[in-house]
Amino acid sequence: MVAVKDSDLRFTPQEYFAWEEQQLERHEYIDGEVYAMSGGTINHSEIASKFNRLLGNHLDNSACRTLNSDARINILGTDDYSYPDGSVTCDERDRNNTQYIIYPCLIIEVLSDSTEAYDRGEKFYRYRRNPILQDYVLVSARSMAIDIYHKNDAGEWVIINYRAGDIIELKSINLSLSIEQVYRGIVFE
Repeated sequence: MVAVKDSDLRFTPQEYFAWEEQQLERHEYIDGEVYAMSGGTINHSEIASKFNRLLGNHLDNSACRTLNSDARINILGTDDYSYPDGSVTCDERDRNNTQYIIYPCLIIEVLSDSTEAYDRGEKFYRYRRNPILQDYVLVSARSMAIDIYHKNDAGEWVIINYRAGDIIELKSINLSLSIEQVYRGIVFE
């Protein structure tokens, strides 16, 4: 998804929630300002859907919840809210909130040309403040390529690059799968 600043609108978090309920599209809320989430490509949508389905199938009958791009994440310690392309929470504290989650263990962002730098930089900086997050997954919509930022046992973030023929390891949810499963049926330009 592409985030575009929506004029000069500024809100408190409570005003943002009330305002967004009346909108046709979703908006991220960062530092009091709202950013419209515009649509992505068909590949972007299909890749996100496939990845979320694979996660959901793996976590079926578990205490974890697999969420798509309709679910907000509150950036821990802030009043900021974003809409990743997918997320997983296994934290009991996220069970009863209907507007957002706070404690994802895994976040997925499908990259676009306009958001890749932000997703790899400032957005990851914001997300990694959360001590529960273990896997930040960046998925290319232009080629078969997935980069996973994984927080190891020492609390350090390491990047693992996956390409055609690789087995992806999502340690946060104990899942291994071939990269081809995520990209099955995708036609690149």
